[in-house]
Amino acid sequence: MEITSGIPKLIRVQERLRERCRPEKYLRIETVHTIAGVDVSYDADKGCAAAVVMSYPENSFIDSSCIVRRVNYPYIPGFFAFREVPALLSAVRSLRVMPDVVMANGHGYAHPRRFGLATHLGVLLDIPTIGIARRLLTGTISRLPKHVGSTTPVIDDDEIIGIAIGTAHKGRPLIVSAGYGVDLRTAVRLVMDTTGNGYTLPEPLRQADNLSRKLRARHIGDNTTAG
Repeated sequence: MEITSGIPKLIRVQERLRERCRPEKYLRIETVHTIAGVDVSYDADKGCAAAVVMSYPENSFIDSSCIVRRVNYPYIPGFFAFREVPALLSAVRSLRVMPDVVMANGHGYAHPRRFGLATHLGVLLDIPTIGIARRLLTGTISRLPKHVGSTTPVIDDDEIIGIAIGTAHKGRPLIVSAGYGVDLRTAVRLVMDTTGNGYTLPEPLRQADNLSRKLRARHIGDNTTAG
């Protein structure tokens, strides 16, 4: 697909899928017992996707899966889902234990069309999702969080679209936003509950990031790549 001519079609897909997001289906935190983190590492045109399921609130490992497949879309800001979601879908669907909620390395509601990678993934899985990113895609932060665990709202057009959470790395907050089937308050609570020990990322996402990097190092170039 020629990038500029294809963007209107991608926007229509996002707008159509966004209609499936319904507040009445919001996750209740007392029903959460398992959380998955998902991430993709890249080498040229191959993506190494990993999903790791951990117990909540214990943060104990339960299950993992990974897959290597060819990537068909370039990176286009605002359309990251079209690059990553196919591999992430395969990784999550390969799990033996389906999670109650998924933490994705990408934005959810904190997106120009309020439909980032995390929301896109959640709609297609029909599993609640939380968006977690290191950089803003849209909106502003009036001040950086001063301490680990302190928060500042992300504002766009006078609307709170996410929360910046202070981390162990000063000046680099996590941008947390609601994905599919999760409100912002619950998303922030789950991220805070699973982050600690001096790490920046919540543990399910940190484990998925590590697994995807190991997979890239071990398997790029072998015959496990899917078309």
